[in-house]
Amino acid sequence: MDDSKVVGGKVKKPGKRGRKPAKIDLKAKLERSRQSARECRARKKLRYQYLEELVSSRERAICALREELEMYKQWCMAMDQGKIPSEIKALLTGEEQNKSQQNSSRHMKAGKTDANSNSW
Repeated sequence: MDDSKVVGGKVKKPGKRGRKPAKIDLKAKLERSRQSARECRARKKLRYQYLEELVSSRERAICALREELEMYKQWCMAMDQGKIPSEIKALLTGEEQNKSQQNSSRHMKAGKTDANSNSW
């Protein structure tokens, strides 16, 4: 018996469904595959280089923060013993000088503004 079916006025034969594969040149397909693999390896290499740079920069930042933390610990230990570290003194005197400079510049600006308003 014939296994063909009539569907919508067309005779369908049993077998593979879908599109028949076009005759693709096997060498061209292999070359495309190789090229794709090369590009994939290049992208992977770039990604790993970027990640390695990111890790090394973070490691440097961690080392710098650890050094800063150790410095602060030493400052705290010195202050617990009643000593004020010279670095803190320098920071405090630097802040006081900045404040006094800011105040004097404000007074000078205010004086100029008053002089300008009186000249009219």
